[in-house]
Amino acid sequence: MANSELFLSGEDLHPIDIVETLAEHHDWDFDRVGDDQIAMAVEGQWRTYSLTLAWSGHDETLRLVCTFDMEPPEDRHAALYEVLNGANELCWTGAFSFWAEQRLMVWRYGLVLSGGQVAGAEQIDRMIGGAVAACERFYPAFQLAAWSDQSPASALKVAIAEAYGRA
Repeated sequence: MANSELFLSGEDLHPIDIVETLAEHHDWDFDRVGDDQIAMAVEGQWRTYSLTLAWSGHDETLRLVCTFDMEPPEDRHAALYEVLNGANELCWTGAFSFWAEQRLMVWRYGLVLSGGQVAGAEQIDRMIGGAVAACERFYPAFQLAAWSDQSPASALKVAIAEAYGRA
């Protein structure tokens, strides 16, 4: 069944309503924070990711923020930032940043829906899936940068290899 079949046909579907229906469909834990915001947990291979999606009517943008804890030693921040920059060069949708004060690695993406455009369920599902896939892909590289004595270039090669399947 296509994700769009989950919804009754109708105009003016609120993007966060669509996200809520997707979360229910995928059986993700979620909390509808408000009319324009939802928070959820999505299980990955490496860890559980915290996602927040928020609708801004002001600039007609659906914002996605995907986070996971990252507590690297202070002396490894430079290596982590170098890997983070390398990861961002490889990403076409969204970008990583490290919020040192909150000790969070963050993936951010904004879907602009100006002019009254409406996001489809498939589009939002792909947006969420893309965020989790990016975090899964680069998580090992961030860990190596933070906790090993490998060079940032060597740590980033782990993500570039992109193995397929599971062992």
